[in-house]
Amino acid sequence: MKSSLIPIITISLLAAARPSQAQVEHVDPTIGGVGLLLVPTRPTVHLPNSMIRMHPDRADQLDLRIRSFPLSIISHRHGLQFAIMPGKDAGPAAWDQEITRPYYYSTRFDDSLIRTEFTTAERAGHYRFTFPDGKAVVRVSNILPGDLKTEGDHAISGEERFMEMKAYVYGEFSKPVKFQISGGGKKTVAAEADAGSLEFRYGISYISIEQAKKNLQKEIPGWTFDDLKTAARDRWNEKLGQIQVTGGTDAQKRVFYTSLYRSYERMINITEDGRYYSAYDHKVHEDSRPFYVDNWIWDNFRSLQPLHLILDPKTQADQIQSYVRMYEQSGWMPSFSILWGDNPCMNGNHAAGWFADAWFKGVRDFDLPKAYEGLRKNSLEATLLPWRNGPKCALDDFYHENGYFPALAEGEKETEPLVHPFENRQAVAVTLGNAYDDWCIAQLAEPAGQARDRDLFMKRAGFYKNVYNAEKGFVWPKHADGNWIRDFDPEWSGGQGGRAYFAENNAYTYNWDVLHDFEGMFELMGGRKAAEKKLDELFNTRIKRSKFEFWAKFPDSTALVGQFVMANEPSFSTPYLYNHVGAPWKTQKIMRTLLESFFLDNIHGIPGDEDGGGMTSWVVFSMMGFYPTTPGVPIYVLGSPVFDKTRIRLDNGKTFTLVANNNSRNNKYIQSVKLNGKPLEKLWFTHHDLISGATLELEMGDTPNRRLGTSPESLPPASATLNPQSLAAP
Repeated sequence: MKSSLIPIITISLLAAARPSQAQVEHVDPTIGGVGLLLVPTRPTVHLPNSMIRMHPDRADQLDLRIRSFPLSIISHRHGLQFAIMPGKDAGPAAWDQEITRPYYYSTRFDDSLIRTEFTTAERAGHYRFTFPDGKAVVRVSNILPGDLKTEGDHAISGEERFMEMKAYVYGEFSKPVKFQISGGGKKTVAAEADAGSLEFRYGISYISIEQAKKNLQKEIPGWTFDDLKTAARDRWNEKLGQIQVTGGTDAQKRVFYTSLYRSYERMINITEDGRYYSAYDHKVHEDSRPFYVDNWIWDNFRSLQPLHLILDPKTQADQIQSYVRMYEQSGWMPSFSILWGDNPCMNGNHAAGWFADAWFKGVRDFDLPKAYEGLRKNSLEATLLPWRNGPKCALDDFYHENGYFPALAEGEKETEPLVHPFENRQAVAVTLGNAYDDWCIAQLAEPAGQARDRDLFMKRAGFYKNVYNAEKGFVWPKHADGNWIRDFDPEWSGGQGGRAYFAENNAYTYNWDVLHDFEGMFELMGGRKAAEKKLDELFNTRIKRSKFEFWAKFPDSTALVGQFVMANEPSFSTPYLYNHVGAPWKTQKIMRTLLESFFLDNIHGIPGDEDGGGMTSWVVFSMMGFYPTTPGVPIYVLGSPVFDKTRIRLDNGKTFTLVANNNSRNNKYIQSVKLNGKPLEKLWFTHHDLISGATLELEMGDTPNRRLGTSPESLPPASATLNPQSLAAP
């Protein structure tokens, strides 16, 4: 057995040999554990992008009783797999003395005083239970339909079935136990022993029970809970230590590093010994590259994937190539690539934004011609309807011919059977989102060897103009007859959640969701000064009804500043747009306000749905002080850094450093900028600057510098006519 400990000891020693930044000690997974209106975050224990993810089964952080502990989860917010629970009683148990770390979990039950501990590897997990009365009872159960069986006096194995696929488990107890099996379609195995402690280690597989056993033997070969815990902690320190910050308060560091930890829950690597099960063709494949699933792309293309294009571009290439393989296996480019297949949520063909962003930031290790083929097919042949993927319908033909998605008036009966009965057409959001996606496809056409397509997709990139009502000053739903929908209120109209015309937000939010052509939208609004005024109106126009009434219709629109919605993804670029209209000091002010108001180090500290890094990656960028307003354009615009210094260790061995001299809560305004010692008059920099290991030095003050970054030649590039390659590395 001595030799079986080598893998864990080796991992631990290698990690210990690196300078330990102990960044993981700043992480509090309970932040955001109670949602304001929507789903809370979960105190998930896992390794970065790993298959095994565990959190207690309870409603939220204020639920005082735990139903059970899962062995893993199907997907972020999409269900649990298998369950384990110590104690004789089958019901939920009141908990106390909880310790939650990214790499370790512990709690004690009030009545029995049984302590549960958990730590993890990538495809295997390890529980340790302590029983004060010396009578160990542990129950392992199916959560989903399936089967469990025993092997000898110490092991169990089984499966669960869901969405036309299976999850498999193989697990072992640390001592001989007596088994008792109960249940029908969902089994429970009770294991009993005369012992003060009992451990359970297990492997999960999506290929077979045999592979689950191999995963366990490979990753947790011995009863070494504490060594495994140390290795997991060191793994997190290595990842989180890639960004080192100085200055700021302890609370701000907790928010920052917890947000960075959240940014590693998606996507997950489900490759097992060079093989993976794909739900996209229901086959097991052999491949030398890892296969990643679980990506909510409508949320994540905006900031999560851009963050990892900085931190881990090689993994980004593997994840994009996973999408390419999903297209090859299923015939459609997926949107939400869940473990069990495409889960076409929200709207848009936003893999285009992700792929273009990667390409123009120098990430090229994926099959661009095949990726382009899939993006093109989804744009021209798939339905653009929200929450659908597959062949187009009559509404799509109308879009291709007329350049906008037709809307229905309030009360008008739906004519297309494919329209989701709750999500509706989302006519304006679909038009805006696909205009951006098609712009990204146009930029990829020539590199993919399809230059003849560029003009087609550039024309489609301008379709957003067809839903801007210049008389009203808002994006506006348009009927198939070409007339604007009457009696439309930009704050309120559009069915439950605004889903007849928008997605989760109102017209005030979607006025700015033209990521590829801010300058074109400003022109429609009357120029930059007029656009600045409309931005001011966004942040200062109060809702005309009670919050109770407003949120009953728009539950995703929490964390309001005027009509601006901090808690939902289409808003992410908007506060940075003052940089584009020539009033960057307003970005600097509002960014500090947003971060201080809505992102706190407590259980209420995330204002909306945290979609597996979708929102917290925005926090990471914004606290560092810069943001990619348009994925596909390789630049970053400045906000107001929270920390005095941020250092990002890059995979090429270089370090990007951002220094904010004289920084404080009041000194939030940028007075001057130097890049590698050279003064700049602009408040943006390129991805090439970043990966070259630049030093960006800011002087901060308590009064706005109303000249810096305001001249037309200093504004960030933001036009549909821009060639992103002109900003990429030479």
